[in-house]
Amino acid sequence: MRRRTARAVVAVGLIAGLAAAGCSNDAPTPPAAPASPAPPVPTTTGFLPPGVPTEGTRPPTENLPLAAEPLGAPEPTSTPPGRQVQVGDAPEGVVVDPVTRTVAVAKRNPNELVLLDADTGEVRGRTPLPGFVRHLQLAGPGGPVLVPVESANAVVRVDLPGGTAQAPIVVGTVPHDVTQAPNGTVMAADELGGTVSAVRGDQVVKVFTDAVQPAGIVPVGNIVGMVDVRKNTLTTYDVDTLRIVGEVPSGAGPTHMVADRHGRMIATDTRGNAVIVFEPTSGPNGGPREVARVAQPGGPYGITYDPARDRVYVASSGTNEVIAYDMTTPQPREVGRVATVQNPYTLGVDPQTGRLYVAGVSTGAVQIVDPPA
Repeated sequence: MRRRTARAVVAVGLIAGLAAAGCSNDAPTPPAAPASPAPPVPTTTGFLPPGVPTEGTRPPTENLPLAAEPLGAPEPTSTPPGRQVQVGDAPEGVVVDPVTRTVAVAKRNPNELVLLDADTGEVRGRTPLPGFVRHLQLAGPGGPVLVPVESANAVVRVDLPGGTAQAPIVVGTVPHDVTQAPNGTVMAADELGGTVSAVRGDQVVKVFTDAVQPAGIVPVGNIVGMVDVRKNTLTTYDVDTLRIVGEVPSGAGPTHMVADRHGRMIATDTRGNAVIVFEPTSGPNGGPREVARVAQPGGPYGITYDPARDRVYVASSGTNEVIAYDMTTPQPREVGRVATVQNPYTLGVDPQTGRLYVAGVSTGAVQIVDPPA
C-alpha cells in the first residue's frame, strides 16, 4: 500500500472504466489487463468475470479516509547488523520457504522474482514477472510462491526451488496480496477493484464485492481474513462455503496481516501506530473479535511470523527498525529490536533458523540478520 494516496485517486478512474492506473513514485508502467478468456464486465466495484457469482455490497465511500501510507525513514547513521545482499531496484515483497531453503524477493526494473539461498544469501536465479509486485506468500511448505502481479491484474504461481512461473490467473483490479487456505482456495485482495477474488484451480469461482480497498489477507483454517484500508475493518470469509462471515473495526489505518499458530490474526495499524490481535471466529455471529493490541510508534507496516519460536516481527517504516513480539499469549510481549536498512517495508523469517530477511525498498538490498536473542 505504499504511496496509496495516488492509488485512491486513480481508483475513481478505474471505476469509471479507465484502462490504466498509476501506482507509485517509481513511475512503473501503468497496469494493463492481460488476455482473458472472456471480456470483463464493468461494475461499480471494478471488473468482474462474466458468469461468476458475487456477494456483498460496497458501502458509500464519500466519508471514508484515504488509506494509510508507510512512513518514509532517513538513511541510517550507522551500518545495520547482519549482511546486505543487493538484489536490484525497489525490492518489496519477501517470503522464506524452509523446505527448499529459498528466499523469494520481488523487485522492479525489470520486474522479477529473485530467488536467494536461505543459508548462503547467494542469488540462485531470477524469474521474469509480467508486472510489478509488492507482497508474496507461500501456498504451503515447499511452494509455490503466490505472486500478486498488480500491474497485470493477475496471480502467478512460481515453483520452488527452480523458479518456473506458471500461467497467470486473471483476477480483479490490482491484486495487492494473495493467500491460499488449507482447502486449496486462493483468495486475492484486489486493491483497486474493491473486490476479493476466490480462485479454485485456475479459475475465479466467486467474487466478493463488499470491500472498498482490500489489502492484507491471511487464512486461519477455513477462515480467511482481509483488512480493508479504506473502511479500516477486518472482514472474514468462509472458504469452504465461500460466504462472508463477519466484519469488525481494525484500527485507524490497518495495512497488513499474518496468522499465528494459535489461530489468531495479527494486523499492523500503520496510521494508529499499533499492532492488533484478533480471534477470527469468536465475535458476534461467528465473526472476528479484537482481543489485544500493543502500541508501536513509527508506522508499523511490514509483518512476518515465526511459528517455531512463536514470534511476530513488525517493521516500523518510519524508524528503520523491526520489533519482535512473543505471542505465547494474545497480548504481544516485546522481546527484542533490530536496526534495519532504510525503509523496511517488507520482511520474511526462516522458521528453521529464526533468521530475518528485510527488504530495503530504497536501497535495493535485502538485509540478512539473526533474530534478537
